Amino acid sequence: MARNTQPVLKRCKALGINPGVMGYDKSTRRNPKQNRRKQSEYGLQSAEKQKVKFIYGVLEKQFRKYYVMATKRQGITGEMLLQILESRLDNVVYRLALANTRREARQLVNHGHITVNGKKVDIPSYLVKPGDVISVREKSRSSARIKEIIETNAKRAIPSWLEMDRENFTGKVVTLANRDDIDYEVEEHLIVELYSK
Repeated sequence: MARNTQPVLKRCKALGINPGVMGYDKSTRRNPKQNRRKQSEYGLQSAEKQKVKFIYGVLEKQFRKYYVMATKRQGITGEMLLQILESRLDNVVYRLALANTRREARQLVNHGHITVNGKKVDIPSYLVKPGDVISVREKSRSSARIKEIIETNAKRAIPSWLEMDRENFTGKVVTLANRDDIDYEVEEHLIVELYSK
């Protein structure tokens, strides 16, 4: 299985992403890169796509599949693409503050610590639906690491499209994410323009 092993802060700086979006509270001490060359239209579109792919930890083939899914849904294609990415199980686990970063959420899902509607799901790309209940498995609740994550993230804000019950390590998907729920700067229309060429 292919994985992105690039240093997170270095990649955030290159793509112009705030590390807080990725779940990291660190920042780089290096000077921002002085880019004197004007970027082409294609360069801007490609950079926007790379940024979104990096934030969600998705590779090209899967990202293209999500784009095709988004084109078949009713609504604005760019917003549908972001909605699909937000409804990935690893992202929902991160948004419910059951993990510090999306990479950690992906690992928790892969290792079978998460259930959806009472059934173990170990596929990070599983797409949740409104009404789904996401929780930490009974066996995993006693884990020192999971307890530490819950305590660390006790004050982290949960998006309005999700509900969280911290005592029972359980969250619920109330509705799918809207464009307003996206907490980072993205110009999704550039991605749509890139793929529709």
